[in-house]
Amino acid sequence: MKSRPFPYPYSMPALRAVKAAEFQGGMAAHANMFNRLQRAHLVEASDVTDPQTLLTCAEEIGLDLQRFKIDLESDSTLNAVLSDREVALEQGVNATPTVVLNDKWLLPGAVPVELYRQVIDDLLAGRDPNKRAAR
Repeated sequence: MKSRPFPYPYSMPALRAVKAAEFQGGMAAHANMFNRLQRAHLVEASDVTDPQTLLTCAEEIGLDLQRFKIDLESDSTLNAVLSDREVALEQGVNATPTVVLNDKWLLPGAVPVELYRQVIDDLLAGRDPNKRAAR
């Protein structure tokens, strides 16, 4: 990314693209677009704020480009993204990534895999992960 001729991208264009994909094909299209944009950003070092990058990714995952363009720029897409953000904040999600387990336990940020294992083991055993330190 450091060598690319564009600034480090902000998330709103990609968030709108993912939501526009979701409007067209549900959560499967949402996931496909998210994965494609992550690859574009992290592997290909593409500018995911560039509308052409968004269109290329949408085309590659098989979306109807005419509908995608309309949804990408619509107020309803922006409002849906902002609504999702509000719900996330209400649930205590304020870091990326954040993993939510059992609709209650948050693992914010980049955490070691061992912590995931410990929390999941505790939850599967019916234990409170917060009480691990007391053991």
